[in-house]
Amino acid sequence: MTTGHPKLSRRALLGAALASTLLPRRARSQQGRGPASQEPADMKIRMTFDGRTMTATLYDNPSARDFFSMLPLDLTIDDYAHNEKIAYLPRKLTEEGSGPFGNEQPYDLCYFVPWGNLAMFYAGYRHPGLIRLGRFDGGEEALHIRGEFPLRIERM
Repeated sequence: MTTGHPKLSRRALLGAALASTLLPRRARSQQGRGPASQEPADMKIRMTFDGRTMTATLYDNPSARDFFSMLPLDLTIDDYAHNEKIAYLPRKLTEEGSGPFGNEQPYDLCYFVPWGNLAMFYAGYRHPGLIRLGRFDGGEEALHIRGEFPLRIERM
């Protein structure tokens, strides 16, 4: 005797459960200013290390606002790969409103979600785990100085 309903496999049930978990989060991330707002905000920061000062303007997105709320910070800046410097934050930033972005370019200030660190690029890059927080607008040549240094980040 058949009921007229097709049998559901475990794989189909697992897929449906996974989709119902992920889709609401993805839908939430598309609300508001968009996944990776490229609009500058009135949030300017100063980063100082090794006697050098860099300035950046943060974008109007939830992760950048969360980062700005943590300032001032005293961290350590260090080299990573051959295209960026990194600094570990004391806690993870919100991922609300994050999403893929294009047009990656040197002197972007990003947040690397898997490790919870700032990524300050001085050469080309491309990675799916990043949220762009803003862009450097002064002193960014300091990123080319190799080494590990104390880093001070504060609001301007």
